[in-house]
Amino acid sequence: MIPSNALSDSHSQNQSPSESPRGSKRGKFHRFWQCFWLTSLVVSLPYAWYSFYVPSNSIAWANDYATAQRQAVQSDKQIILFFTGEWCVPCRIMKRNVWADDLVAATVHAKFVPVMIDVDDPDAADALRRYNVGSTPKTIITDPDGNVLRQKEGGMSKAEFLGLLQPVNRSDSNDM
Repeated sequence: MIPSNALSDSHSQNQSPSESPRGSKRGKFHRFWQCFWLTSLVVSLPYAWYSFYVPSNSIAWANDYATAQRQAVQSDKQIILFFTGEWCVPCRIMKRNVWADDLVAATVHAKFVPVMIDVDDPDAADALRRYNVGSTPKTIITDPDGNVLRQKEGGMSKAEFLGLLQPVNRSDSNDM
């Protein structure tokens, strides 16, 4: 038989957290963290979507490097090589903030033959090796023969990109 004072001691030890003053504090603390993580989730999901969202653009991209080179020779335009990857967040930001811009599209169409090269595409191995691409995004401007005129590694703003597109005098680059 269990003594009656033992039952009352065990009953006082099994009180629910809401009945004790200490449990009340724990409940408020737990509620705070629930609200904190819920708020973090609500704020971070739209940001994650925005980071990976890429609007369409009006750039007439060449299908591959060889096609771009043929078009550049025929039109006597320079080539813009944009090395990217599906997983590359800075590339997506450039696609959203730079390539989708109307002024950038008009400038590119007027003076360049653009080609977007996916670094994960096995067919792009020759271009990756030729231009020593080790990271993305990487933007290279070449003459129609494929000689590098300018290049920039990493993401760029619209202003930086338009600055990169400024003409280089071909006679100056040949004299160097």
